[in-house]
Amino acid sequence: MKQDWKPGTMVYPLPAVMISCGNEPSEYNIITASWVGTICTNPPMCYISIRPERHSYPILKKNMEFVINLTTEDLAYATDWCGVRSGKDYNKFEEMKLTPGKSSVVSAPTIEESPLCIECRVKEVLALGSHDMFIADVVNVQVDDKFLDPSTDAFDMKAANLLAYMHGKYYGIGDLIGKFGWSVQKKK
Repeated sequence: MKQDWKPGTMVYPLPAVMISCGNEPSEYNIITASWVGTICTNPPMCYISIRPERHSYPILKKNMEFVINLTTEDLAYATDWCGVRSGKDYNKFEEMKLTPGKSSVVSAPTIEESPLCIECRVKEVLALGSHDMFIADVVNVQVDDKFLDPSTDAFDMKAANLLAYMHGKYYGIGDLIGKFGWSVQKKK
């Protein structure tokens, strides 16, 4: 039997990512977010949703660029720490010993320790309530070549040990169960 609950955000799991922003080192900051996702394939677009009272919010609004840095099990501590500490009180790159990298297209830094960094340029900001949604074009993706599958040259998510977020907890991603279309694939 199912119970009715009050409306809430229960779409899980979600990625646990670190968003890097700022256009020069004195402004660089990292904010952890899980309200993030894909909007469109062609053109490639994504979104992040950020509370206006967060330290990163005015940095994002001013520069209209950011980088979504995927996180790993090894980055779990830094991911959580960057989500509960404010950039107004800490230099998160220094505190977590993370390396600001050079983006190829945007001014915001990448996080060198991230296996995959998605450079984004904001098209629109929608005020939605507790969070504002930053809708962005994906303008470049940087992939650490140590996580490329040599047989396909695709990003190997299993090898990267990506981090997921579910209702206040962090998890590693489990074993491969299938691939897109496997349920209708012809048997040999």
